[in-house]
Amino acid sequence: MNNTTFDYIVIGAGSGGCVMASRLSEDKNVSVCLIEAGKSDNSAFVQMPAGIAASVPYGINSWHYNTVPQKALNNRCGFVPRGKVLGGSSSTNAMVYIRGNKYDYDQWAANGNTGWDFESLLPYFIKAENNKAFVNNDLHGTQGLLHVQELSNPSDVNLCFLGACAEQGVNLSDDINGKEQSGARLSQVTQHNGERCSAAKAYLTPYLNRPNLTVLTNSHVNKINIKNKTAKGVQIERNNQVIDLLAKKEVILSAGAINSPQILMLSGIGPKEHLNAHSIKVEHGLDGVGANLQDHLTVVPLYKSKTSKGTFGVSPLGIASIFKECVNWFTKREGRLTSNFAESHAFIKLFKDSPAPDVQLEFVIGLVDDHSRKLHTGHGYSTHSSIMRPKSRGTITLADNNPRSAPLIDPNYLSHPDDLTVMLAGLKKTLAIMQSKAFDNIRGKMVYPLDINNDEQLIEFIRQTADTEYHPVGTCKMGQDPMAVVDTNLRVHGMSNLRVVDASIMPSIITGNTNAPVIAIAEKAADLIKRANV
Repeated sequence: MNNTTFDYIVIGAGSGGCVMASRLSEDKNVSVCLIEAGKSDNSAFVQMPAGIAASVPYGINSWHYNTVPQKALNNRCGFVPRGKVLGGSSSTNAMVYIRGNKYDYDQWAANGNTGWDFESLLPYFIKAENNKAFVNNDLHGTQGLLHVQELSNPSDVNLCFLGACAEQGVNLSDDINGKEQSGARLSQVTQHNGERCSAAKAYLTPYLNRPNLTVLTNSHVNKINIKNKTAKGVQIERNNQVIDLLAKKEVILSAGAINSPQILMLSGIGPKEHLNAHSIKVEHGLDGVGANLQDHLTVVPLYKSKTSKGTFGVSPLGIASIFKECVNWFTKREGRLTSNFAESHAFIKLFKDSPAPDVQLEFVIGLVDDHSRKLHTGHGYSTHSSIMRPKSRGTITLADNNPRSAPLIDPNYLSHPDDLTVMLAGLKKTLAIMQSKAFDNIRGKMVYPLDINNDEQLIEFIRQTADTEYHPVGTCKMGQDPMAVVDTNLRVHGMSNLRVVDASIMPSIITGNTNAPVIAIAEKAADLIKRANV
């Protein structure tokens, strides 16, 4: 590579990193380098929405991590797939567009993070969004870079789910991202013209010809180079060469809730005792790095279907249909392979005093068992029932001082007793919905039979099968307390020229999927940097 000095170096081309690189390089007077460990996103597994069926379970474009054994989940190791490709996890997720609840962000602000309440973040959600389903709407944008749309070819089976929700007292919603989050509706998705609209597709691909933007793929970050508590640049390994890149203004860490704390610790920023234990020179002691890990834990009851119509499945008819639909998608970008599988959603308050929905249900038009790693013959459907605001807290720590080693991921699921109470209530509500009359014409046998009245059995099902809903956050949290890692400008406490911009800065997890919030966070961060340099 010809140039090794840039104004800004952005680590990680996920949702946060793509936005940062794009927005900062709008200024022709600054140079930006975006570093991604994975490869390009020009693959059908990424661009075809249904490609997630292969990319998630088989490790395509993924770090493919596992947790340490989880005591409350019968000592099982959970699965933690994270995007390793341009677009990061926005190139491997289910494309669901959900912002979270107003309560979430107002709590951030109430806990001392001024400027991060919902009203302050709303302009950035709107700025990012290009949603033609909601025009002349004060809560939505139609001019942003991130395309949001209704499903182009939803299955009729969704009508069973939505009808069953109504039977069980869950109202049907016009807009889950509107004034009231509670309710059920078909998913809105980040897609455009039959393809996935990842953060890379929205913010990066159209601007790759900018002379002041350099994008390095297949480049592994070893550490941030630090001198006198100032980020000076980044050491990467690329094409079997170790290269030092210099940052004249800032290093921006956007590697996600797993890898951002890992990179900080490898760079000498983190808990002193932990760094000393791994023979890493302490550049800056910061106890909160890697702490405060939160995630949405989900449990998934599965039902066989009496018919193959409207669902994906392993059968001669199902396989033949996939071949037919591949032709449809590759030639017209149309048909069933535009599905995100999680085609309907519901947000439900389980308790009268809940400030926001306690659980999120994702209705999937297929038998998604163990992240699709366990296949079942025939056709069916499943529902993810996820706890929204868990009280359990986990950690990211280093296994050793080798930058290529996977970190130790411990979500510490269900370590707080209240979380199991919510999970059980959510599973019962889910089963009540799935057993409603609206499903009578298509409902077959359960893959794992459950008795809605048998708490002991349901709790064991949770312990034996529950796992991540792919939303880790919080490991470089924003705040002013001793465990905070960044301030309200997302600058690392006690450091110069170093920020973190991704889901790791969330003080507490939000009620819903994390992709849209991270994009809004990055839009705000880019504005903060630009204003500081005016």
